[in-house]
Amino acid sequence: MSKLLVASRNAKKLTELRRILTGAGVEVVGLDDVAPFPEAPETGATFEDNAVAKARDAVAATGLPTVADDSGIAVDALNGMPGVLSARWAGKAKDDEANLRLLLEQVADVPEERLTARFVCASALALPDGTEIIVRGEWPGRLTRAPRGTNGFGYDPIFVPDGETRTSAELTAEEKDTASHRGRALRLLLPHLRALPRP
Repeated sequence: MSKLLVASRNAKKLTELRRILTGAGVEVVGLDDVAPFPEAPETGATFEDNAVAKARDAVAATGLPTVADDSGIAVDALNGMPGVLSARWAGKAKDDEANLRLLLEQVADVPEERLTARFVCASALALPDGTEIIVRGEWPGRLTRAPRGTNGFGYDPIFVPDGETRTSAELTAEEKDTASHRGRALRLLLPHLRALPRP
C-alpha cells in the first residue's frame, strides 16, 4: 500500500479525509507522522494557490505523494468572504468558536433570504515526479442565525446545505462525507490516487 501524506495537523480533518479515502488503496499519514520541515504561510489569493503551495512544500521535503487542501466558507452577502481567510477570520489563533461568532455578528442585519453561502475546498495532489493535479469541490447552502449540532468543525454548526433542514454539524459523518465540499474534491482525486505505484 502506498503512503499518502495529507499536509495537515488538524485531527478532525485527518479523520474525515481517512474516511473519504477508504478504498483508495493508500495509507494516509499526517504532518505529525513525518519529520518536521519549514512550512510556508498560507498567503495565496485563492484556495487553489494555498493548496498547491502546501502540497509542493510537503512532497519536496518528504518525497511522499501529498494531498493538501485549503477550504473555507464563502458568504454571498460578504462578497465571498471569509473565503481563504476562514480559519483566521477572528485573528491568527484559528479559533473556530471566535470565527463563527464574528461571522454571525457580521450577518446579523442580513435578511434571511440573503444568507446564502457555500463551502469551498481546493485539493492538490503533488507527486514526487513533479506532477500536480488540482481539483475543487463546492457545497452550496445558507447560514443559520445560531449554531446547531456537535459533529464536524469550523463553520459546520451554522451551515445548512441546500436541500437540508439540518446543519452540517447535525449530519452523520457518512452523510457529510457524501455531500461535502471536501468529499466532492477528494472523489475527483481518487482515480489518481488509485493509480499511484505500489511499493
